[in-house]
Amino acid sequence: MEGSGIAEEQNVYSVWALPPEDVSQRLKAVMKDLGSEFRGPEFEPHITVVGAIRLTKADALQKFNSACLGLKSYTAQVDSVATGTFFYQCVFLLLHTTPEVMSTGEHCTSHFGYKSSTPYMPHLSILYGDLSDEEKKKAQEKAKLLDEKISSLSFQVSRLALYKTDTEDKSLKSWERVAECSLD
Repeated sequence: MEGSGIAEEQNVYSVWALPPEDVSQRLKAVMKDLGSEFRGPEFEPHITVVGAIRLTKADALQKFNSACLGLKSYTAQVDSVATGTFFYQCVFLLLHTTPEVMSTGEHCTSHFGYKSSTPYMPHLSILYGDLSDEEKKKAQEKAKLLDEKISSLSFQVSRLALYKTDTEDKSLKSWERVAECSLD
């Protein structure tokens, strides 16, 4: 709609760090199990680097591509299986806040001009849901049983992806990968 003066549509985007394929498959097995038992939606294993931010697609892509430049791949090290207080942080793998992890987060959020009200907490969610504390505890224990090495996983992050993530859509059906880049 060139020149019609209608602003380009804005959507909600996020930047995710993706684990390598083998780790992804391993996590998906655990996530599938938890998801079916605790009625959680399916989603790609990822570490959120930039939380939900409303932008036009062109703007999001431009910011994403410039954020990817000069970023190096890094190691993510799981600290523990933890539970959180809201839908998107129900049960997750808490990551060590190493300088690489934190600086990647800072680098990307500054490119996106993203302001968060809370400090960056690097984590990889394995279950989304609005569960009671009791259910969360059960899911947390179950995750450790399904894969006893999950609480000490360590893996290389060498891909970032730009996702369209409508946070109102808790079925996640509308979520889609828009772009991906490889880190040096």
